[in-house]
This record gives sequence, structure tokens and C-alpha cells, in this order.
Amino acid sequence: MKVKGLRWWIIGLIGLATVINYIDRSAINIMWPYIYKEFGIADVDSKSALAYITTFFMIAYAIGQTVTGKMMDAIGTRLGMAVSIVGWSISIALHSLAKGLSSFGFFRLMLGISEAGNWPGATKSNAEWFPAKERGIAQGIFGAGASLGSVVAAPFIASLYLAFGWRVTFIGIAALGLLWLIPWLIINKSTPDKHSWITKEEQEHILSSQVNTSNIGANEKVYTWRELLHFKNTWGILSSRFFIDPVWWLFVTWLPTFLKEQFHFDIKQVGAFAWFPYLCAAIGGLLGGIYASQRIKKGMDAATARKQAVTIGCTLMLGSLALTAFYLDTLKDNINLAIGLISTTLFGFQFLICNIQTLPSDYFSGKNVGTVSGMGGTTAVLGTLITTLSVPYITKTGYTSFFILGSILVPLSWICISFITSKKILINN
Repeated sequence: MKVKGLRWWIIGLIGLATVINYIDRSAINIMWPYIYKEFGIADVDSKSALAYITTFFMIAYAIGQTVTGKMMDAIGTRLGMAVSIVGWSISIALHSLAKGLSSFGFFRLMLGISEAGNWPGATKSNAEWFPAKERGIAQGIFGAGASLGSVVAAPFIASLYLAFGWRVTFIGIAALGLLWLIPWLIINKSTPDKHSWITKEEQEHILSSQVNTSNIGANEKVYTWRELLHFKNTWGILSSRFFIDPVWWLFVTWLPTFLKEQFHFDIKQVGAFAWFPYLCAAIGGLLGGIYASQRIKKGMDAATARKQAVTIGCTLMLGSLALTAFYLDTLKDNINLAIGLISTTLFGFQFLICNIQTLPSDYFSGKNVGTVSGMGGTTAVLGTLITTLSVPYITKTGYTSFFILGSILVPLSWICISFITSKKILINN
């Protein structure tokens, strides 16, 4: 049996895994403002408690990014992705047994380790299944999964919570990941050079035009983590993600709390409003990938095309964050404008992040792609840990500092990606 466009089925499944990933991780953030009192936590301590729980997730996620990146290079994306999603499905189901902050923290640690594999796995799979000129689109589809997961999460989780309570909600969303395994293991039988379902035309399209693949040969240099840190391209990717990813996580973690405190929303209203910024983010991810891919097809160097996309995304983010910080008091009476500015911020983030996440497959060969991607994910989480822990303190009297923090981080990331990484694609540097 031959399947036309098999690579799009593969990236479609990865995008779906990312949707599930974000539903799982968003559940606690959406329900927390409405369940923390069950654990004897006072109102004034609720944000600190959520930061505490999130910190466990982030520490594990930081370690998991690097470890699972190496795992993907070692055992391949088919098995590596399966291991990751089984791990995070079990972890999120265990949340239903939580008795307090300690048990929540432990289960979040388990979730962080396992969920981390989705990102290096997706980046490595895109390097295997797509030529360089299409990787931006593929990464955009994958990135859109993160946004669509957040789009679905708010109304889906709010509905489950209102109907069955928070414990059943955790069990229900865990089942989604286990169901995903069935088509993944059936369709993703092998890499494109060996897959029995791939057409000859698609195989040639993928392999003949790839700058690098996972099967370059026995002479391919596989670097250690320490050796990869000798390359400035590695540092450009790592440092840019250290500064830019925390902006995304500020909203993933704190948007429901922000809406409750700033606009006095109940969980029904959170479900009704919180999905829209992530829909805009999904569109931004797709357009960011298309933007870079179209310029590459017209002859522009891939690194230059991706950096142009990063510049556009940073400009949108900086403008919307600065406006929100400056006019936050006025926005208390205009929820639509507030949501619009937040939507622009997340649109800009996904427009640029799919291009930053693609750079490991542009700058490095196949057996180093997952490792570099995982290292970038680790530094992204380290930056996010700092901002997560700071939020309960900087928002004691309001959220202006929250948006100012984002405004500072964006240009720092742009400087790193613009001036540290090479201007041209240099495999293994």
C-alpha cells in the first residue's frame, strides 16, 4: 500500500500530540483558581502555591528537554514519541489522586519529564520527513498544535470540570494520549528512506532535497553536549529561547488567574474568553512557517528567512506588550481590547518560535538535531522558571509589571538570534 503525502500524515499526528500535550499541562492552570481552597490554601497564597506547583513541572521539564532530546537521537522518533506520551498520560491521570501541594508537585514533576519529549521529537521528525524549504511550514503545523491545544483546553476543561469535577477531568484527558498511540504506531512505521507506504516520488522529494537527514552515514559526527556548546549557533539558539519562551509561559500559566483577578471572571467566562488568544497564536504559527518557507523557495538563505520572521514576530510582541502595560488600567473596562492585545502577543510569539525551533535542523546534522533542540528547550525552561517564581511578587499590586517584564524579554531574544547565530546555514558549523 502506498500513501500520497505521507509526511503530512506524520506531522499531522505530531500536531495532534501537541494539542493533547497542551490540554494536559493547561488543566491545572485553568482549574486552580477555583479548586485551591479545597486544599486549605488562603486567597493571598493561591498564586504562590500555583508557582510552587509549576516550578516542579518546570524543573523536570528543563531536565527532560535535554534528556529526551538525546533519547530521540538514540532510539528514534517513532519509539521516543511513544515513550513520552505514555509517560505523560499516566502522569496526568495520577493528578486525580492529589491530596495537596506535595502530591501535586510530585505528579507535575513526572508530567514535566515526560511531556518534554514532544519538542525535540517533533523537531527531529521534521528534519527526517521534510526538506529544508518545507520545515518552516512543518514546524508551524507542530507549533499550531500547542496553540490549538490551549484553544481547546479552556472550554473543554471548564466543561468537564463543571460536569464531573476536577478529579475525573484529569482522568478523562489522560485517555486522549493513549488513544493517540494507535494511529502513531500504525502510520509511522519507519523513516522515509525505508517506509513501505511512501511513494517513490515523495521519497525522492524528501531525501534528494534535504540539507541533512538522520541517515547521513557512519561517518557523521555525533557531538556530545559539551562539544555542541563550542559552537556559536548552539549558543544563539539556547540564549534566544532563554529569553523568549518565558513570555509564552507567562500566559499559559497565568492567563486564567489574570482574567479572574483583573476582570473577576468565573470559570465559565474563562472558558468563553481564554481560547481566543491561542487561536490567534495557532494562525501565527502557520503564517510564520509559510512566510519563511516562501522566501526559501524564492532563493533566500534559510537562516536569513527565519531571522526575518523572528524580527516580525518580535515587533508584534513588543508593541502589544508595551501597549498593554501602559494602558492596563484603562483596559479594565474593555475586555475585548485587552484580549485583542494579548492575542497579538501570542500571534507574534508563534510566528517567530516555529522558526527558532527549526534552526537546530538547519545548523546541525540529523543525529545532533534532537540534542540541540532539547538543549534549547532546557534553557527555555530555565528562563521560564525565573519568571514563574517572580509573578506572585510582581503582581501583588497589579499586572503592569507582568507586561513590562515581557516587553523587556522580547528584544533580548531578538538580539541573541540576530547577532550570535551565523548568517548562513553551516551544517555542524
